[in-house]
Amino acid sequence: MTNAETDRQQSITAARESFSGRTLTKGQFSEAWAISGVINREIHKSGSFREKLTDYAHAYARSEKFDALRGETILRDIYTGRFGQSMNQTREGLVERENNLPADIQAHALHSAEMVGSLIREGQTQPFYQAYDAAAVKLADEMKITQSGAKAQMKEAFKTTHGRDLYEAGKELEDAYHKPVREAEIASRKAEKLEARPQNYTKNRSMA
Repeated sequence: MTNAETDRQQSITAARESFSGRTLTKGQFSEAWAISGVINREIHKSGSFREKLTDYAHAYARSEKFDALRGETILRDIYTGRFGQSMNQTREGLVERENNLPADIQAHALHSAEMVGSLIREGQTQPFYQAYDAAAVKLADEMKITQSGAKAQMKEAFKTTHGRDLYEAGKELEDAYHKPVREAEIASRKAEKLEARPQNYTKNRSMA
């Protein structure tokens, strides 16, 4: 068993043995486990969990014999068992690191911002929003901050260095490199669909 598999099994055990985890059926636990992962990703994305937790607690409880408040308690317990800290502790840790960024953060942020252009131009071209998100996720993981915080740092570093808005520059590259590729793919798919149509369908259309 690899270290990752061992860590995962330990997390599952901790969550299962939490106060709420012990009371759940296998199906209830599996669903709560999945939701805890969604909430963790939301915290790392935006630095917030309250709205996501409320929505999922209501959805989770809707088909069960407990109310939304109990559903929220269960999700909090499973989250704490899985990640070794509460949702708020996860959020506070990210906020603290964003408030105490290293001196070389601008260099890291600029590299990530300029990576957006490379992702749009090279290989399998991407639209701006995908390239921007991929670069922000990478920077956030490196700096242990939220993705929204990473994006803010990227925009600032790009503006300071190039005197341009990252969004505007990225959309220009998207129009120049990704859009033609995407339009060609769409045209190719349409042509394939036309070729795949039965001959009698084409004849009927022409006689209508």
